[in-house]
Amino acid sequence: MGIQSFGENFDRKKFFFARDVARDLTFELSSHLVPGMTEAEAHQLYRDLCKKYPIQKQWHPPKIRFGSNTLKNFKDESDPYVLKEEDIFFIDIGPVVEGHEADFGETFTLGNIFEQKRIIECSHLVFQEVRDHWMKTRSEGVALYEFAKTRATHYGYRLNMSSDGHRIGDFPHHIFFKGGIAECTENIVPDAWILEVHLETMNRTFGAFFEDVLTDSDTELQ
Repeated sequence: MGIQSFGENFDRKKFFFARDVARDLTFELSSHLVPGMTEAEAHQLYRDLCKKYPIQKQWHPPKIRFGSNTLKNFKDESDPYVLKEEDIFFIDIGPVVEGHEADFGETFTLGNIFEQKRIIECSHLVFQEVRDHWMKTRSEGVALYEFAKTRATHYGYRLNMSSDGHRIGDFPHHIFFKGGIAECTENIVPDAWILEVHLETMNRTFGAFFEDVLTDSDTELQ
């Protein structure tokens, strides 16, 4: 059993269905987040919305970060924060759907602060450039994140190297590998990993987070 193996119940169609559920839920939740709201209220909204979707459980706890909390690592506790009229926030969820894990993260803004919109755009650009690089090289995980670091710097941001992506698949993927993608010394295979891009402004005022499946299928990412 290798670290990039799948279980006998892995079904690629179910896997990408789970991914699409997570993406749809993320965007629906984002539309309900308004100025004056706390992160605790956002988490309650998430729990309520989950009842609309075919979600069996959460394989990782949801992370909803507002404002300066967008700089936090996954395991960090958020500081008290109330969403402002012009602000930035991200959503990172990990539901299980039909026995398959999803993990999707996206950043959103309220208002029209250019730098907040730009860092979100750049998080997508870095993700796509790393994915393109991987599709050409099929390199190992540590090389992917060194490349990601150079692209983040190119756009004027710092890459949080602690958010380096991880295994994904039929639940639970942990029986195959618990570490991050940067710890994988094998050439990365398609559809087995989540690629995370967590950018920070150089003066550490806010960040942007984007994650999705590392796949060689453009159709599945639409």
